[in-house]
Amino acid sequence: MSEYTVSGRFETRDGTQSFTRTVAAPNESVARERTYSRFGSEHRLDRNRVEIEEVSAA
Repeated sequence: MSEYTVSGRFETRDGTQSFTRTVAAPNESVARERTYSRFGSEHRLDRNRVEIEEVSAA
């Protein structure tokens, strides 16, 4: 599996927060899905509150 760096922003009560995460995934599409899933489970955020700006191979 490859590693991908996913960066973007998500909404909080106080505004927006930037993020950069490294995700192990077979392709960019799965890296996006795993990022959405992680934010949902860790921060209880819906997908429409997370904006992924860039996915690149790490």
